[in-house]
Amino acid sequence: MAVYTKISKDELNDFLKNYEISKITKFFGIKEGIENTNYQVQTKKNKFILTIYEKRVDSKDLPFFIGLMTNLYNLNFKCPRPIVNKNGNYISEILGKKAVMVSFLEGSAKKNLSSENCYDIGVETAKLHKITKNLSLKRQNNLSINSWPKLFAKIEKDCSKIHKNLSKTIKISLEEIKKNWPKKLPSGIIHADLFPDNIFFKNEKFTGIIDFYFSCNDFYCFEIAVCLNALCFDGVKENLSFNVTKAKKFIKGYTSIRKLNNDEKKYLKVLAQGASIRFLLTRVFDYLNLSKGALLTVKDPIEYLKRLEFHNSVKSFEDYCI
Repeated sequence: MAVYTKISKDELNDFLKNYEISKITKFFGIKEGIENTNYQVQTKKNKFILTIYEKRVDSKDLPFFIGLMTNLYNLNFKCPRPIVNKNGNYISEILGKKAVMVSFLEGSAKKNLSSENCYDIGVETAKLHKITKNLSLKRQNNLSINSWPKLFAKIEKDCSKIHKNLSKTIKISLEEIKKNWPKKLPSGIIHADLFPDNIFFKNEKFTGIIDFYFSCNDFYCFEIAVCLNALCFDGVKENLSFNVTKAKKFIKGYTSIRKLNNDEKKYLKVLAQGASIRFLLTRVFDYLNLSKGALLTVKDPIEYLKRLEFHNSVKSFEDYCI
């Protein structure tokens, strides 16, 4: 989440006239994240999130995202519920941009996840995969392996501004990943962005997942690789370390709902390399192309360089879970 588009109270009230929502009592921008503009909107009775879609989100993908959240919510998965407007549509416009209102999810993100939190997230991730395998929605992963060399080409000459060896490490890693990437694994719709700030807890109890705007069809095990990167490293960037206990708990939670086959275990290393380079590349791009005047939190690329270096040193699935 982030704030690129500034709106006034009058503009927001005009927008909300198209919804069965009472007059707002307060609203404020949410600066966490990097993709879209988000506001928390509060009325006397309820709270909502207004998402205004910015240039990185293709409007033709919005029916997929909204359909996914609606289906998940209706099937009792804990996530926000898209709100329909008076015209019977989920997607509206404000200031010439596409926008959606969704229900407010109780709880908040945790900065420091416990190993038990990781177990719970593993369980819920597998539940998500179990549900989505029966959905007919389709969207390709535009930030998967075929996109990474193109994104690297846009930033390669400026990588040295961040780290002197960054360009070389990315180039070598991309070659290894391409050589070892699997062609076929169990797949379906994944969230593809399960970072701690998208996972809510209240009193140590899981309350839900937000921000489905990277969701797509891909290998289920790529989701696991994303989670190992996002949830299972501790410490500051200069001394970042892989937390095997958290990884074991996440895998144990996940496999209590959905078992991994031998090929998924075999390819976990390269999928973890791929997940780390995917976020490294987009973080480098965002770091080098920060929008002037945007209210947002810029993520540190070096954290993902350290993760990539760890995965490059791993030998097998057992290294993640012993």
